[in-house]
Amino acid sequence: MSNKIIKIHNLVKNYDLGDLTVHALRGIDFNIEEGEFVAIMGPSGSGKSTLLNILGCLDKSTSGDYFLDDVDVKKLSKDQLATLRNEKIGFVFQSYNLLSRTTALENVELPLFYNSSISAKERRERAIEALEAVSLSDRMYHFPNQLSGGQQQRVAIARSLVNNPVIILADEPTGNLDTRTSYDIMDVFQKLNSKGITIGLVTHESDIAQFTSRNIIFRDGRINSEIIVENKKNASESLAKLPAEADY
Repeated sequence: MSNKIIKIHNLVKNYDLGDLTVHALRGIDFNIEEGEFVAIMGPSGSGKSTLLNILGCLDKSTSGDYFLDDVDVKKLSKDQLATLRNEKIGFVFQSYNLLSRTTALENVELPLFYNSSISAKERRERAIEALEAVSLSDRMYHFPNQLSGGQQQRVAIARSLVNNPVIILADEPTGNLDTRTSYDIMDVFQKLNSKGITIGLVTHESDIAQFTSRNIIFRDGRINSEIIVENKKNASESLAKLPAEADY
């Protein structure tokens, strides 16, 4: 029996702006199964960013149901949401969101500082393991300004892994990167997904979505279509086909 990490039913999100009500999400339904790699797509204003905020427990829906790992999110207090977010979700952002005056290793350790049950020794060990998972153990003592954009994003991915989340939510993780580095980051995601890690990725880039297994496409606050990617691209093979002189 499959395990649904995310269950969404009739989800609605409205914003009141004075006399105007913006219908950001208009009753959507979908699930993300354990081990899936899903791309959430759509033009600006389609509702995908609103959805990501709700999935990440950064915002609540106006109505409808959202279950994260069988937890009914709408019943949680603000503090309970923060705890759920820290324990169940790993975030990766377009702009990396790394602290500039701390090393890669220290950046990866950060989410664990909020977990009092984890010792300093275990925190360090888990951070090193996460950096090894993204092939960056040789840069763990470097500061962000000593790393390329792709390396900084790898640190951000390692940070998202360190709490052993049930899902990684990535918001335009290749948006600031060139083609080669974007494919390199998608290779990291594909390798993590091959180990059973569930990933939800927001992107407006159709070529990036081809590295995922399923595309959920939004338009005007509704799911316009869902596509199973029959011929999923292999990021490692796509990297190998790029011209050798391409910039990193």
